[in-house]
Amino acid sequence: MTLTTFALAADWYEQFLKLIPDGKLFSLRAVFDAIPGILQNLPVTLLLTLGGAFFGIILAMIFAIVKINRIKILYPIQAFFVSFLRGTPLLVQLMLTYFGIPLLLKAINQQYGTSFNINEIPASIFAIVAFAFNEAAYASETIRAAILSVDPGEIEAARSLGMTNRQVYLRVIIPNAAVVATPSLINSLIGLTKGTSLAFSAGVVEVFAKAQAIAGSDYRYFERFISVSLIYWAVNIIIEQIGRVIEKAMDIKDPDKIEAFRQAEEEGI
Repeated sequence: MTLTTFALAADWYEQFLKLIPDGKLFSLRAVFDAIPGILQNLPVTLLLTLGGAFFGIILAMIFAIVKINRIKILYPIQAFFVSFLRGTPLLVQLMLTYFGIPLLLKAINQQYGTSFNINEIPASIFAIVAFAFNEAAYASETIRAAILSVDPGEIEAARSLGMTNRQVYLRVIIPNAAVVATPSLINSLIGLTKGTSLAFSAGVVEVFAKAQAIAGSDYRYFERFISVSLIYWAVNIIIEQIGRVIEKAMDIKDPDKIEAFRQAEEEGI
């Protein structure tokens, strides 16, 4: 049990619940008494969010660099993946991942004589893979636009100092692009947090699935969904505040870079 859940399950919270009205048609008490139980699965939701965001950003950077440089062979593959991921529902992608990865591993086992144990793979892994690719499809355009907004003069100056392409990206392009792309990426993270509610379809018991389970015991579905809504709301408010701190720390004040980013983003995919 997490520290937060323990605190909510303490005596003071029980006393607090007794002060809340408990109606027959709608019970406000039922809204709050479900919160401790739902919060027990909050770490799963955060794992899905952070895992999907981390791997999604890595894939997005690869997609963006491939598109900017029009790398042969890789560019058509990148264009296909981005078009498919942006043109299909996240739930469908989640199901394709959930059923597709086991089929792929079975094919590998049969072809190469390997012994991957498909049953030992946690359902959360399938969900993180799906969220990562979906996040990459959208974040890649944000990152691409941010990279294109970097002052060409800074890039030329870095190359004139003898930096390799790798050094130029690591020391000049990525730091400058990160400043411009951060607000949009924070918004994407908030969207991803809400999107994790679909993971229950793949058998992952996160906060939404837990709310459904609790509601199934007393049929107070409306109240339990209000409970989980409050939790999502609180988590996203915290993410938004953290994002503001990051933006302030990165000193995002250059209007020319922001305008260049917007123009690059409007060019389309």
